[in-house]
Amino acid sequence: MATQPAEKRFSHKKLERNVSLLGFFSLIAVAIGGIVEIAPLFWIDNTIEKVDGMRPYTPLELAGRNIYMREGCYTCHSQMIRPFRDEVERYGHYSLAAESMYDHPFQWGSKRTGPDLARVGGRYSDEWHKAHLIDPRSVVPESIMPGYAFLADRDLEAGDMTRDLTALSRVGVPYTKQDIGKANDDIRAQADPDAGAGDLVTRYPKAQVRDFDGDPARVTEMDALIAYLQMLGTLVDVEKAAPQEQAHVPAVASGASR
Repeated sequence: MATQPAEKRFSHKKLERNVSLLGFFSLIAVAIGGIVEIAPLFWIDNTIEKVDGMRPYTPLELAGRNIYMREGCYTCHSQMIRPFRDEVERYGHYSLAAESMYDHPFQWGSKRTGPDLARVGGRYSDEWHKAHLIDPRSVVPESIMPGYAFLADRDLEAGDMTRDLTALSRVGVPYTKQDIGKANDDIRAQADPDAGAGDLVTRYPKAQVRDFDGDPARVTEMDALIAYLQMLGTLVDVEKAAPQEQAHVPAVASGASR
């Protein structure tokens, strides 16, 4: 009695041994995955929901942030607290996506030679920050951070900050024409209480107005950097905002982060 020929089945070996066939099916798999991940983003207004309290940087904070990047602080300090117990207990509430929505570029980082700075604002006094920047080991004996004493000796020459604010406004940071027009004056207004802050705090809620480096006669790079550090993590009520932000995370985006 004649035997029926065995039914032909797909062989994975055939796929693996045929470079052209493997490349074709790999392209299809990547295309489908890309469509599933990317397509939903075209139907939502924003991938990050704004939370109460978040605002753009003041010109002085922005100048300090520029110095922070210029000196390469991001190479040793991250600004992203992950939702792990050990990180939350050490650094504070985990970082929310909305807290970085006005960062261009963001300062999340991946290396922690020094501690995370996402919530360093208000944790130490201005005097502590100045002492730490001048001689890190005077306040943290085991620190390997280099000193930045020269920041206290350099007058802040931020250039025309209207250009910085204009550039950021073009990529979505909500600076108003008034903010841009007053950018250079706002630097002095925030660092010198005697100069009169005007409507600075109205336009930038929770802006800290004071002499940051202990030398009221000048606005130095130390003023700007400390102003930046002192606002990190202070704008948003994270306990209130976290559930609000999670409720608006698209299902596809949530799955992508796992």
